[in-house]
Amino acid sequence: MNKQELVAAVAKRLGLTKAKANEIADLFFAPAGVIATELKRGGKVAISGFGSFESRKRAAREWRDPRTGKTVNIKASVVPAFRASRTLRDQVNKKR
Repeated sequence: MNKQELVAAVAKRLGLTKAKANEIADLFFAPAGVIATELKRGGKVAISGFGSFESRKRAAREWRDPRTGKTVNIKASVVPAFRASRTLRDQVNKKR
């Protein structure tokens, strides 16, 4: 499912226009949305029954280019991460 399909599904379920459903999706998932803003601050977003989003620190490391064999240094960074809740994992793994 891509963003357009998500917007169409939200619009259908809530009886909204696609434009309004798009605003709702952007409210959460846009680069300036609720989730990204909280992660930029170093916070965590936990949605009961779904999962949690958090920022994780990656240490600096060395990487070797397999084509050339040259070693490259990669700087430390902070990356977003998602961990599914047990409820979501159980639903996904439920036998059909």
